[in-house]
Amino acid sequence: MATNAPQGLSNRTRAMLIDAAGVAIILLGIGSALVPAADRLKGTAVIGGLLLVAGVIELLAGSLRPLVRPYAMAAGGVTALAGLLFIINPTTHFFATVTLVIGWLFIRSMILIYASQHSRGSVRTWMGLSAGMDFLLGVLLIAGLSVATVIISIFGPTPEVTASFAWVLAASFAVTGSLLLEVASCEREAAG
Repeated sequence: MATNAPQGLSNRTRAMLIDAAGVAIILLGIGSALVPAADRLKGTAVIGGLLLVAGVIELLAGSLRPLVRPYAMAAGGVTALAGLLFIINPTTHFFATVTLVIGWLFIRSMILIYASQHSRGSVRTWMGLSAGMDFLLGVLLIAGLSVATVIISIFGPTPEVTASFAWVLAASFAVTGSLLLEVASCEREAAG
């Protein structure tokens, strides 16, 4: 029985699609963690591409979630928009890049904490964890901004800068993927 199922999909089908989205985002997180090893790749383009793909996946998965559809889609949309901004305007200025990442993290955390208020059970918990992770990562970037600004102004862009952004994305993607896996688990329970 598929109550409130978008596009006429059963709970089981939605669970399978959301599971696939969760696994895909976790794989993007693993790929993000490995970005620093790829010296020849342009960091902003890779980070932008990862954000864009993760955002589109999260947007599609959000469209399958009837209780929090607009909020889940908004979180994915903000991620995709941040990625698109990285791709369209690849800046080499550290301050502009870190500001965009911090903005994305804070906006996404606000959307997720609001969405968690419209969720139940373990999904509510995982949405709160995802929002908390993004907020914490934003705060950590702000705290490290003053030191990083001095280092970048003296030495220029360093692989550590790319590594820090890659690991921020990896952590955020890991929790987001885990959230989607929990949503899929709840959908399977509803189908059973």
